[in-house]
Amino acid sequence: MTFSFDALRRSPDVEGPGLVAVDAADRLILDESADARAGTHPERIVVIGDTHGALTLGAADAGARGIRVHQDALSGERALGRNAEGVGLVGTFTRMPLSPELVRDAEVVLLRLPRSLDALADQAGLIAHYAAPGVRVFAGGRLKHMSRSMNEVLGRRFGVVEASLARQKSRVLRASDPREGADPVPARADVDGLVVCAFGGAFAGATIDIGTRLLLAHLPEQMPNHGVVIDFACGTGVVAAELARRHPELTVIASDQSAVAVASARATAEANGVGDRVQVVRDDLLATQPDGSAGLIALNPPFHSDAAVTSALAPRFFREAGRVLRPGGELWTVWNSPLNYRGALERTVGPTRQVARNAKFTVTVSVAR
Repeated sequence: MTFSFDALRRSPDVEGPGLVAVDAADRLILDESADARAGTHPERIVVIGDTHGALTLGAADAGARGIRVHQDALSGERALGRNAEGVGLVGTFTRMPLSPELVRDAEVVLLRLPRSLDALADQAGLIAHYAAPGVRVFAGGRLKHMSRSMNEVLGRRFGVVEASLARQKSRVLRASDPREGADPVPARADVDGLVVCAFGGAFAGATIDIGTRLLLAHLPEQMPNHGVVIDFACGTGVVAAELARRHPELTVIASDQSAVAVASARATAEANGVGDRVQVVRDDLLATQPDGSAGLIALNPPFHSDAAVTSALAPRFFREAGRVLRPGGELWTVWNSPLNYRGALERTVGPTRQVARNAKFTVTVSVAR
């Protein structure tokens, strides 16, 4: 079977105009790393941050096998799996968490630059600590999402950091000569009595964003007598931890598709002494939750798919919440007021009323039909 980037798809991730499965940065990373990969043992190639499989499958098409891959988003993992089946490259890679074993003795690392400098710092520290002394890192992205600070972050862990020429509004940073590395450690802060823990790249970091603050201030005092309580798209697990603190009888499910969010939410729950009552799940939407099983869901829906801003994400979350809520169950949602999600909530969940509103955000409660 002939490999073609044109065959790659984003599914099951959201698809639509301007949302692509492969871009110029993926192609440039592969081109810049081609000679290094050709001279490397095929099982010492690592891919980090591959959005939908272009880097992994491009390397596999060139002959690499046993590629170790870490993708933060579960939807990205599933897209890679589907794309591998579509182009006949199943079995060429192994999925791994962001851990020492991912990068141990690696000689070539292909890295899609994250938006978060803290995430890049975690990744660079891990590579420098555990990869082979001669490791070469090819870290690329779109120019509009890159900054000189990325060079500085890599420069703290590598003696040599060079930039490629730009091509099609993309660039690759080449890093080598690893210095002292480190394992990722979550940032930690006490915010109004709640300890927030965040590994690099978790939404809002070790803070509580203003939308979540508004939601927390207006969640109901009484929890449902029937059905589970879910912190949907939980991020660092702030809502789940606070609900578990307020209601000692309650067990809360904290769900997110992001590996770094899940790790952060577990750390937040443990730091607040509620780790035994917050069940953290890495899930594609709420796929592991049965129909009609939840009495209450709290949601601060995302509006980014990778680096792209899109309004197509939130309605998917609303539909999934409507499926999982039992009749009469409640979806408490906070959203940026100009997005005007109330109509979508009415259609996909049920009758919706405004609970609170400030200069930027709106909190609504929708009752499932």
